Amino acid sequence: MDKVNSSVVSEFVLLGLSSSRELQLFFFVFFSVLYVVIVLGNLLIILTVTSDNSLHSPMYFLLGNLSFVDICQASFATPKMIADFLSEHKTISFSGCIAQIFFIHLFTGGEMMLLVSMAYDRYVAVCKPLHYVVIMSRRMCTVLVMLSWAVGLVHTLSQLSFTVNLPFCGPNAVDSFFCDLPRVTKLACLDSYIIEVLIAVNSGILSLSTFSLLVSSYIIIFITVCFKSSAAMTKAFSTLAAHITVVILFFGPCIFIYVWPFTSYPVDKVLAIFYTIFTPILNPIIYTLRNRDMKTALRKILTCYSRPKKISEMPVIVRNSLY
Repeated sequence: MDKVNSSVVSEFVLLGLSSSRELQLFFFVFFSVLYVVIVLGNLLIILTVTSDNSLHSPMYFLLGNLSFVDICQASFATPKMIADFLSEHKTISFSGCIAQIFFIHLFTGGEMMLLVSMAYDRYVAVCKPLHYVVIMSRRMCTVLVMLSWAVGLVHTLSQLSFTVNLPFCGPNAVDSFFCDLPRVTKLACLDSYIIEVLIAVNSGILSLSTFSLLVSSYIIIFITVCFKSSAAMTKAFSTLAAHITVVILFFGPCIFIYVWPFTSYPVDKVLAIFYTIFTPILNPIIYTLRNRDMKTALRKILTCYSRPKKISEMPVIVRNSLY
C-alpha cells in the first residue's frame, strides 16, 4: 500500500509559454525588463512610503505592504521562467514544485485580502470621514495586514493538503511556466475529480467573496460621492475605474483558472501571466502615479538623491578636507 501511495516522480517538466526558440529569446528580454521594473518600481514605493513623513497614513501603509506582496508575487516563479527561456531542460524538482504552489496561493490569497483592506480604508475615508482616525488606527492597520497574511497562509495550506500526498507515478509534463495547481493535480495517478472539486470550492469561496466585497465597497463609495459636487464625482469615478481595472485583471484570471479547474485551456497559462507579472507592474502605476501626494514625495526623493549636495550640506569632515 505504501508503494502504491508513494510518489515516484522526482521532477516535473515545465513546458513554458512557447517552444519556438525565437519567441523564447524575445520572452527572455521582455520578461527580464518587466521583472526589473516590477522590483525597482515597488521598492521605490516602499522607500517613499517609509521615508516621507507626509505618507505615514493608513492608506500608504497598506500601499507599501501591497508593493511588498507584489514583489513576492512576481518573484516566486518569474526568475525561474526567465532562466528557462535560455535552458534546454526546463525541469523543476518535486519539492520546488510544491514550494511554487505554496507561495502562489500564499501571495494571491494575501493580496486579495489586502486589496479588500485598501477598499475598506477608502470606504471609511469617504463614508465615515469624521471617524476615520479612530477606525483606521495603527492597530487596525496592523491587524488588517496580519489578517491578509493569515488568510493567505490558511488558503495555501488547505490547498496543499489536497495535493501534497497525491501519488505521481507517470506523466510529469506541466503545460505552464510554473507549477499551476490544477495542471499538477491532473498528473496524479488517480481519479482527481474530488480533488478538483475541493480546489474549486476552496479557491472559489476566497476569490468570489473578496471580489464581491471589493465591488460592493466601490459601489457604495461611488454612490456616496454622487451626492457631493460634480468635480468630486468625476475624480472618484476616474480613481475607481482605475482600481476596478486592476481588480478585474487580477481576479478575472484567478476565477477563470481556479473556479473551473476541471478543463485546462491553452489560454490558462497566458491568463496566469496577468496575476503573476502584469498586476504587480500595474499596481504601482494605478495606485502611485495617479496619486498627487505620492508623485510629490517621489519627486522629493529623486531630487534629493540626484542633485549634488552643497558644501554647507556636507559633513564637517568632508568640508574641512576641501579647504
